[in-house]
Amino acid sequence: MTRFQIKDDFYLDDKPFKIMSGAIHYFRVHPDDWYHSLYNLKALGFNTVETYVPWNAHEPQKGRFDFTGILDLERFLDLAKSLDLYAIVRPSPFICAEWEFGGLPAWLLTQEVKIRRYDPVFLRHVADYYDVLMPKLVERELDRGGNILMLQIENEYGSFGEEKAYLRAIRDLMLERGVGVPFFTSDGSWRATLRAGSMIEDDVLVTANFGSRAKERFTSVQDFLDEHGKKWPLMCMEFWDGWFNRWKEPIIRRDPEELAQSVKECLELGSINLYMFHGGTNFGFMNGCSARGEKDLPQVTSYDYDAPLDEQGNPTAKYYALKKMLQELYPEIDQKEPLIKASLEYKAIPLKDKVSLFEAIDSLAKPTVSTYPQTMEELGQSTGYLLYRTHLENDKSEPERLRLIDGRDRAQVFVNQEHVITQYQSEIGDDIFYQLPDGESQLDILMENMGRVNYGHKLLTETQRKGLRQGVMADLHFLTEWEQYCLPLDNLEALDFSGQWQSGQPAFYRYEVELDELEDTFLDLEGFGKGVAFINRVNLGRFWQVGPILSLYIPKGYLKKGRNEIIVFETEGQAPDTINLIKKHHYLKMEEE
Repeated sequence: MTRFQIKDDFYLDDKPFKIMSGAIHYFRVHPDDWYHSLYNLKALGFNTVETYVPWNAHEPQKGRFDFTGILDLERFLDLAKSLDLYAIVRPSPFICAEWEFGGLPAWLLTQEVKIRRYDPVFLRHVADYYDVLMPKLVERELDRGGNILMLQIENEYGSFGEEKAYLRAIRDLMLERGVGVPFFTSDGSWRATLRAGSMIEDDVLVTANFGSRAKERFTSVQDFLDEHGKKWPLMCMEFWDGWFNRWKEPIIRRDPEELAQSVKECLELGSINLYMFHGGTNFGFMNGCSARGEKDLPQVTSYDYDAPLDEQGNPTAKYYALKKMLQELYPEIDQKEPLIKASLEYKAIPLKDKVSLFEAIDSLAKPTVSTYPQTMEELGQSTGYLLYRTHLENDKSEPERLRLIDGRDRAQVFVNQEHVITQYQSEIGDDIFYQLPDGESQLDILMENMGRVNYGHKLLTETQRKGLRQGVMADLHFLTEWEQYCLPLDNLEALDFSGQWQSGQPAFYRYEVELDELEDTFLDLEGFGKGVAFINRVNLGRFWQVGPILSLYIPKGYLKKGRNEIIVFETEGQAPDTINLIKKHHYLKMEEE
């Protein structure tokens, strides 16, 4: 018997079933905390968990797969099942999710490929990925003893394309690998996106994404279903209960009571998936980026999302407002008290070592030599930093004119290890005038990939290559003979602190703290400029003094009893002699707040 069916309603074991789901991305939450988040979802009275599956995290290099630790999707789904939670899984090649490149692996940028299109090369890569992924999901389908109710084919495709042959090809790749649960698509709630992105002609469930005015949005979806003669249940696959945040912008908040009433309106008409229920963290370099005209706007490390559970996983005012509303709407609902984690603080952790990047570079990377600079992707790197180095002669007494031609995303230019200028995406290409000393000088350019776009037309591959994409000009000619140091910073074991430190240069700083008891905490980075921080060699993510957040979340699972090592890579030459662990985030007060 097929336990879960989609007819005029959702049916589970032949009884009408309202899906009350919350989004928890396993790859944004420390594995030790999965139970905490899933339990709190169940305690609210919800019955289902939803998650994306990020291709770029699971296949960071072509043919090299990782489903361990924070990427152990199978363990996450099994844990949800143990709590009697059903699962909705979204394993589409593209996920958006405010995640680096929308979940697409950066190595695609080295291929002659058209992403999210009926392109044989792209589909072959998806097929190779699905060969590994799909068996893990198929054996966890509901009818096979697991908890998966349905799978997504593509994500908001109606906001990108309308090629039905591509959508059918993705579906067929799943079917060929044994998928037996129902499929769905999710798009904006208006007709244009539903028409472009749905597979209604193929009897694939249509769902919509919105965050308010459920009656109005569902009416639009119902009109589309009626137009095609479909009597299906209504579902909001992403009910946006908060929003993500970008650097230099104030934190976005939503009133808890207003949210609860908006969710109630949605539940009275159909099923729901709260996006997000627990947002978590963009650990490492995995934050996405918003495409805005000529400028791309990178998002912050925290994916708190102003969700019912905060970044740490603890209930917020929204959680309790939803809990009260659900009690009134469904008096028979089974609710429990949520779990709450503690936090620790430790002040004035002393600086132990510091070393300039230029002194430590040879311990971190071996240079790749080429006539002209190569992009990050050409060098086999996906995220992080790249240091480009060449030499140039002084040909004249007046300042030299330098130009970086077509680079992404952020460039710091140094001559003889002295900082000359920092340029961002919109400034790269502008003239740089600098008086060179007599003879030969060393030119260093530190490029940072600040995050690839996760949504929209700029996903097209030619726009998302990082590093120096054309070259560097002095006077009217391109410079040659480059050394390139790849700095993904995914392994700091060889980092050598024995070299010198120079003010005004990018540098590494090492702090140590002894901990007797372990709890979650937050690393306060006030006093630093810009960079990334590591706890016990784990990359916690980016920080930046422009705000809105001046701290990074540290899950308890990344700490250990005894000595803990904090390393900060800071690019602006700003660092204090002590650092603090605090009990909650440190926010920068923004003018608009």
